[in-house]
Amino acid sequence: MLASRVCRSGLGSLRSALSLKSASPFLVRSSPSAVARSFNAFQWRAANFYSTKRFTKQHEYVQVDGEMGTVGISKYAAHAVGEVVYVELPEQGSSVKAGDGIGSVESVKSASDVYSPVTGEITEINKSLTDTPQTAGESPEDDGWLCKVKLSSPEELEGLLTKEAYDEYCNEVDATH
Repeated sequence: MLASRVCRSGLGSLRSALSLKSASPFLVRSSPSAVARSFNAFQWRAANFYSTKRFTKQHEYVQVDGEMGTVGISKYAAHAVGEVVYVELPEQGSSVKAGDGIGSVESVKSASDVYSPVTGEITEINKSLTDTPQTAGESPEDDGWLCKVKLSSPEELEGLLTKEAYDEYCNEVDATH
């Protein structure tokens, strides 16, 4: 239904199309040839990853919503680190490349660097972690996010792990220890 509405209305913006009440990324994918004519290449790639979560083997995640990605440590990493006592956040407005260090998470057991899973500009940091760093360990994939990144290379998401692949990877890591 969305695909036909997008094509008939001539909307050229993914954001406009996805703000419709019946918007669903699954409906966007249902008619790729028709919808592709309405979007430019960046918008089409973003539609394919709209509202998905991807993981790295270093245990960071990015929750993608359109062209924005929320970055943090995974639940697996939070469990491994233990009680978080300090979080170093990146600088808002800075540019990062996938694999760049963007901060660290310190616990009573250890300190771990955090790396950006995506390339882009940091548009927001979770300032609440300054006063309550334990949130990064207690609710890492919800309230404990570290920063938000405006994606400049959404194709990088293809190289990250899906939730299923990440869970399988974590099981393999656990089996070797």
